Amino acid sequence: MENIALIDSFSEFKDDKLIDRVTLMAILEDVFRNALKKKYGSDDNFDIIINPDKGDMEIWQRRIVVADDDLDLEHLEITLSDARKIEPDFEIGEEVSEEVKLIDLGRRAILALRQNLISKIHEHDNTNLYKQFKDIIGEIYTAEVHHVRPRVVILVDDEGNEIVLPKEKQIPSDFFRKGDNVKGIIESVELKGNKPQIIMSRTSEKFLEKLFEQEIPEVFDGLIMIKKVVRIPGEKAKVAVDSYDDRIDPVGACVGMKGSRIHGIVRELGNENIDVINYTTNASLLITRALSPAKVSSVKINEETMHAEVFLKLEEVSKAIGRGGQNIKLAGQLTGYELDVIREGSTTEDDDVELTEFSDEIDGWIIDEFAKIGLDTAKSILKQDVADLARRTDLEEETIQEVMRILKEEFEN
Repeated sequence: MENIALIDSFSEFKDDKLIDRVTLMAILEDVFRNALKKKYGSDDNFDIIINPDKGDMEIWQRRIVVADDDLDLEHLEITLSDARKIEPDFEIGEEVSEEVKLIDLGRRAILALRQNLISKIHEHDNTNLYKQFKDIIGEIYTAEVHHVRPRVVILVDDEGNEIVLPKEKQIPSDFFRKGDNVKGIIESVELKGNKPQIIMSRTSEKFLEKLFEQEIPEVFDGLIMIKKVVRIPGEKAKVAVDSYDDRIDPVGACVGMKGSRIHGIVRELGNENIDVINYTTNASLLITRALSPAKVSSVKINEETMHAEVFLKLEEVSKAIGRGGQNIKLAGQLTGYELDVIREGSTTEDDDVELTEFSDEIDGWIIDEFAKIGLDTAKSILKQDVADLARRTDLEEETIQEVMRILKEEFEN
């Protein structure tokens, strides 16, 4: 039967696309009904019988018997003479069912059927793919590098699905070659036309959170909860953790003996420095912990403005601020407060001068370099060692010496 032969030829799509037989038959019926509508104007008087077990189908056309000289609508009616060629005892007014062979549709229609089938199967694939990845948004996924472009890396998973890792979703130190396995989270699934575009991210806070779940059994089991994650991808991150069980040390469990547990996470993130802290509802204590490794003397909080003044000894200021201001920035994000660093005793030093007062003699970018390590007054800089300042900033020793000369002159005058 021609119908079976055509279905057999279409079965390659089932094998290639892993579509189940029932779905393929449903797509086939839809395609054939469209073809019938094109040829006859309607498919109302056609029955399509599909047997998914055997993989065959039949098309039957129903027409009313009319007198030989009374034929008006050929696709709905059949003359008595033609009807009696099928069954000799047919009478006017009876309904005749006759099988339609594919060859009757014409070669062009059969080619169109095939193209329409391909289109419908792709549409089915795209819908399934969209649903499949929509359900795993926020989950870790691994795929292989297929192609590296300047602004994007194209990945392919084991099923041949294409996944996009944009440059801005990559950790700055990431370097990929074709064939490398890349781990990230599925961040979003976007429809580009009819085709879903799957976006992976390695910079999301959710990626770090999921790595903790993957690498630390107590987090996976729910014994330790991750309350909040903030990060500067590839540079520094802070993770607040808590446990309902007093017998569990959440920080110790996450870090592991000599950092054994967290080491794999750090390596995956390009040696990102991760601070794990104990979460608390006590805002002052949370701020103190968030500013680690600096030792905070005291905290003064304004709940209305969500500001906090953090008092530290001079030698702790640079630790609290961190390289490029990273530590204090992440601490603020983790706690939800805008943090102001106050050096202990600075309010009594009335004869000190803000560094910005020297903007006519010292370039602004130099002042900013000192501010990044918590030095924003003349005396705070003059107390420092030149070599140590050169190590902690991006300034040359000669530049620092020139700044100190200018500041000294101010106090001598």
